[in-house]
Amino acid sequence: MNPALPDAPCYLNGEWAPLNEARVSVLDRGFILGDGVYEVVPVYEGRLFRVEDHLARLDRSLGKVLIPNPHDRPSWLALMRELVQRVQAHTVSVEQLLYVQITRGVAMRDHVMVPGLTPTVFMMSHPMKPPGAELRHHGVAAVTARDFRWERGDIKSISLLGNVLARQIATEQGAVEALLLREGPHGVAYVTEGASSNAWIVHEGALLGVPGSEHVLEGIRIGLLQELCEEEGIAFNRRPISEGELRAADEVLISSAGRELLAVTRLDGEPVGHGAGRGKPGPVFARLFEAYQRAKRTQSI
Repeated sequence: MNPALPDAPCYLNGEWAPLNEARVSVLDRGFILGDGVYEVVPVYEGRLFRVEDHLARLDRSLGKVLIPNPHDRPSWLALMRELVQRVQAHTVSVEQLLYVQITRGVAMRDHVMVPGLTPTVFMMSHPMKPPGAELRHHGVAAVTARDFRWERGDIKSISLLGNVLARQIATEQGAVEALLLREGPHGVAYVTEGASSNAWIVHEGALLGVPGSEHVLEGIRIGLLQELCEEEGIAFNRRPISEGELRAADEVLISSAGRELLAVTRLDGEPVGHGAGRGKPGPVFARLFEAYQRAKRTQSI
């Protein structure tokens, strides 16, 4: 038992145990090779938020790395709901982040995909602290960094060393996120995403996000924000966003499961935006933030 870890309930390969007592083999390919995928599902008041989208993305990630999905949809839902119930009985927190990890399984170390392994399935849930009034009022700082990660950002892989290094770049500069830039045609740098978020800009009242590609994870909030823009009458488009457009944007936003939606008000030490609103969260953020809060109440099951 590790006393530094919480004793909240978790699920591992068909069994329930305290998190600080759960064990996997040192020969698990997730531990040795980072050979696995994961998902993070927000939980509001005991209900799973947009879980169908998360399960669909989990299935896509598994398919791309050739790991068989160990459960069908009803089984996943049942396991997730049981975990939520167990965690709620253990803690007073009603807002959670449910983490699912699946690795290829246990085998002697070899880069070759060993056939016939039983995937390792792990789930835990821990308290979430959505953005509060202070972050909503002031926004957050971000920095830019070269996107030095591998070429398959579309897979939600547990191999996150590149993301860890990128977040550390931000942390060392007093920022909460690194917005990643990858060189495109003619030497122009384009936005891919944040180290642990999707990136957005606002230009002339429209919300712009980057298009889908192998460099970008298809964040669940992409579809959500498109829906919220339709509800709010805000123009929405996905197209390549150059570094110059990022720096000249009226607003810069980031979205993720845990952070929900945040306004970036300082980028590389400079205020974001123009005129009287420079360095402050903008009107598009304000409208989408409120719409997001409504969606939490209506799109959780």
